[in-house]
Amino acid sequence: MSARAILADSSQEAASPYRADVQKRTITYDDQIARWFVFASVAWGIVAMLAGALAALQLAFFKANLPPFLSYGRLRPLHTNAAIFAFVGNMMFAGVYYSTQRLVKATLASKLLGRIHFWGWQGIIVSAAVTLPLGFTQSKEYAELEWPIDLAIAAVWIVFAVNFFWTLAKRAEKQLYVAVWFYIATIVTVAVLHVVNALSIPVALLKSYSVFGGAQDALVQWWYGHNAVAFFLTTPILGIMYYFLPKAAERPVYSYRLSIIHFWALVFVYIWAGPHHLLNTALPDWAQTLGMLFSLMLWAPSWGGMLNGLLTLRGAWSKVREDPVLKFFAAGVTFYGMATFEGPLLSIKSVSSLAHYTDWIVGHVHGGALGWNGFMAAGMFYWMVPRLFGTKLYSRRAAELHFYIGTVGILLYIIAMWVSGVTQGMMWRAVDAQGNLMYPSFVETLIAIRPMYWMRLFGGTLYLAGMIMMGWNLYMTAKSGKAVDGEAEIIVEVTQAEEIDWKRIVFGPPVVIATITLVLLLAIAFANPAGAAGLLLLAGIVGFGGIFALTLVKRPDKPTWHAILEGRALLFTVLTVLAVLIGGVAEIVPSIVLGQTDAELAKKTNAPYRALELEGRDVYIKEGCYTCHSQMIRPFRFETSRYGEVSTLDDSRWDHPFQWGSKRTGPDLARLGGKYPNVWHWQHMIDPRSVSPGSNMPSYAHLEHGRVDFTAIEGKLRAMRSVGVPYTPDEIAAAPADAAKQAAEIVKDLAAQGIAANPSSELVAMTAYLQRIGKNPPPPPPPAAPMPVSMTNEKAPR
Repeated sequence: MSARAILADSSQEAASPYRADVQKRTITYDDQIARWFVFASVAWGIVAMLAGALAALQLAFFKANLPPFLSYGRLRPLHTNAAIFAFVGNMMFAGVYYSTQRLVKATLASKLLGRIHFWGWQGIIVSAAVTLPLGFTQSKEYAELEWPIDLAIAAVWIVFAVNFFWTLAKRAEKQLYVAVWFYIATIVTVAVLHVVNALSIPVALLKSYSVFGGAQDALVQWWYGHNAVAFFLTTPILGIMYYFLPKAAERPVYSYRLSIIHFWALVFVYIWAGPHHLLNTALPDWAQTLGMLFSLMLWAPSWGGMLNGLLTLRGAWSKVREDPVLKFFAAGVTFYGMATFEGPLLSIKSVSSLAHYTDWIVGHVHGGALGWNGFMAAGMFYWMVPRLFGTKLYSRRAAELHFYIGTVGILLYIIAMWVSGVTQGMMWRAVDAQGNLMYPSFVETLIAIRPMYWMRLFGGTLYLAGMIMMGWNLYMTAKSGKAVDGEAEIIVEVTQAEEIDWKRIVFGPPVVIATITLVLLLAIAFANPAGAAGLLLLAGIVGFGGIFALTLVKRPDKPTWHAILEGRALLFTVLTVLAVLIGGVAEIVPSIVLGQTDAELAKKTNAPYRALELEGRDVYIKEGCYTCHSQMIRPFRFETSRYGEVSTLDDSRWDHPFQWGSKRTGPDLARLGGKYPNVWHWQHMIDPRSVSPGSNMPSYAHLEHGRVDFTAIEGKLRAMRSVGVPYTPDEIAAAPADAAKQAAEIVKDLAAQGIAANPSSELVAMTAYLQRIGKNPPPPPPPAAPMPVSMTNEKAPR
């Protein structure tokens, strides 16, 4: 026996496989948790935008850097983590808790778990706000936090998942609405992504090394990084769109069938697209091509979702002119469409060759973050808070002003970054008639785009002003009312579900079509170019054609396959996990064995870092140098002319984590080793403009006074050996002495130039690392053969 609420306006009752007698019941929702998350999101959102404004100022005006704790390299990860996990994360939880209870007609399963989730998440945010400025980072984008915080994230996420699925188990409404589908996909996929990407070997309380290295780490990281955007910043917000937009517009979702196609296509296709962040790199071509193809396929489901949202407003556009909530929702969905058009465009290799490492990518990311996430958050908050406090919005005019200020701010920001990015890309590749670089100095491009940095700062500041205005408006709204929890009187069915053969679901037409499509896609890896194109076309026909055909099949006397699936939360979740894991396994497993199968890596020409070089690399990571510098020279003449030989997989094979980078605010460093003398690096780190006039790089003079703990070096080498770096026991035991020897050599060289340096200085270690990058020492010679006795002074035995 089970209970199910009957919606008075349900259009699916004729197809329901349930028969029942009815009872009435009143339930009270737990809305306190939603109130907490709303105001936490607003507060952290303002902090995130403040950090972003300061970072933008630092790029335009280097004196705004406040080393060591608030220099750009440490501030940028703080800004991104605050925007993603503090602002959008809290907004997502507020929307999920509020809407899920109403969609499943059940109060939150556990208040205690909800409170643990809230305070645990805020504790994680605070720990990030403390550790990142202190330089404790794993240097993996959107996953910088160190291993104890990673464990805390996993624990809190499990608490959230348990409470969510427990609430589903208690639901009175049997059928799962489309918003809940997206929440399920978010919860299970983020858990998988986080666990795999966070695998590391701790060496101290706040220091660890990734178990993956080089190309493997790059592929795993961007499998995570791209899908963190997909399943943390996109799918839950789509779920929120499917609930709050129809509520605000007082109209049903435009197309239930389109929502089915949107969900399953997005969940399946998105997970494959990560390698498009690594186009034209040393990553094998098969992985790059796979990422590009699936990224292009994302156009269809993404725009399907956008159209479903916008078309829901059909007949309600007069309300959009008057209601600031609908203005934010309509603009947010539009920005989602823009971002999901631009993303696949940027995944085309030829476009990526121009845009990658430039500010164009920054503009693309912020179009989604500020336009899609930020505006959807604002619309949801302006709709929710009056209802959470039993009152009206304090100032509709202030909300309208927020909308226009925010829109202008976003447009100025994006346009500035588009212009800046295209300018960078064109100047980097510009050559004269003789084939020589027209702008050989990297600083020339930086000077050219500086006005765009000021324009970005102005646009971002406008957006920040709108956020502050929203915070004031929501606070005054809450102050004018009183916290109330929603109540609902529902009609409950005491039901006896009809038996439905599980084989009808597991072996239903959608599963069969998806399986055939997957087999065709996997076969592409083993086909020649012509065969691959044919298989791709056939897969598209079978997949999209089959899905379209299924949407036309409707039997009024029986529930559809998907309607049956929607009534079974566990089975729905299992199929979602399988849809996600197929793409993940197809990418990650080859990446794990990559180093064992690639012929180039088999040459083993690159030796591991010496002890002091490894310490210097840790200093490099601590200071966030990876946020401005790449270590990946692409196979283009304009790059090899500027930076040196094309990067290979072997160059980074011992890098745990990898340092290929994603943005060039400064030049690529892949072949930096041996290019300049030690004194140049010393002066460059203390006063960058003394050797590079016009640079916006902050000073790192504090590294001269920082100290390396030589006693900890052995533990670091042992950890690196455990992840596959071939340090021998003798090398590990001799590491402190070797580090001291190399430091003494650098100090002696600096002394000859009139610079007195301490051998244990972090700047000495950093110099050792910078001199090593890309300058791979030759492998040790093979052991000498024993000298024949006849060639020694000893007499041969008789």
